[in-house]
Amino acid sequence: MRTRSQTRNRNRQQQSQQAVVQPFHLEEPFVNPPLVLMADNRTMAQLLQAPTEGYEDAIVIPEINANFELKHGLINLVQNKQFFGHDKEDPHAHIRYFNKITSTMRFPDVPSTSIKLMLFPFSLEGSARIWLEKEPPRSILTWDDLVSKFINQFFPPSKTTNLRNEITRFQQRFDESFYEAWDRFNDLLRACPHHGFSELHQLDTFYNALNANDQDSLNSAAGGNFLDKMPRECLRIIESKSKVRNSRNKAVVAKVSSNSSTPGISPDVAALTTEVGTRSYKSLV
Repeated sequence: MRTRSQTRNRNRQQQSQQAVVQPFHLEEPFVNPPLVLMADNRTMAQLLQAPTEGYEDAIVIPEINANFELKHGLINLVQNKQFFGHDKEDPHAHIRYFNKITSTMRFPDVPSTSIKLMLFPFSLEGSARIWLEKEPPRSILTWDDLVSKFINQFFPPSKTTNLRNEITRFQQRFDESFYEAWDRFNDLLRACPHHGFSELHQLDTFYNALNANDQDSLNSAAGGNFLDKMPRECLRIIESKSKVRNSRNKAVVAKVSSNSSTPGISPDVAALTTEVGTRSYKSLV
């Protein structure tokens, strides 16, 4: 038989088991997360920073040991005639013009090539400027590097091949004067200055492209076979003939025609012979 005290103890145990005890949790103190080290020893803070690489220009300007800065006047000077990269633009002509402009700039202790490297980007606009901006950073170290990349971009090898073929196949047109043919031939040479043809090859190509009358006039002025002369002498004869044909000095031609006793000689040949003879006489005096 259970006593009264045993019963009270049993009831207390049952009540304690049925009671819901709410656990009490202490808040954990804040702990800074540990630094995460990457494979290349960079911290997370460094990774979150904005990148600073890859913004350098393609052109590397050599260090200048002088107090020098580009003035707005110099920049405006090259911006007067900018290159846009259009198909009909001549990159060679742009380089020639740029060299002509910058050749007049002289600053103590500042190399001319450094001035060119600094100014050239201002001479570009449109697709030409976009091309330069897309070049890899620090990939252009010298002026020759810049010219080479510029020409290769806007004057591809296929265009060079086409112009070389035009020069090789050059022919005087039916209604074209000697002066017009010579001028057109020189335009082709200027359009492709890296054609690779020697001066003698150029003279041979032009002479064989002429009609029979103009060839005869060159031979007469040369006193024999025109191509037997030295290239410098051939050029002098061509320039003399070009001036005679272009000027069309009727007084000189009429005088030569009336005084000439040689039958069958054309006024142009006679005038050219007189011109060359006069130059030779002046050189001897």
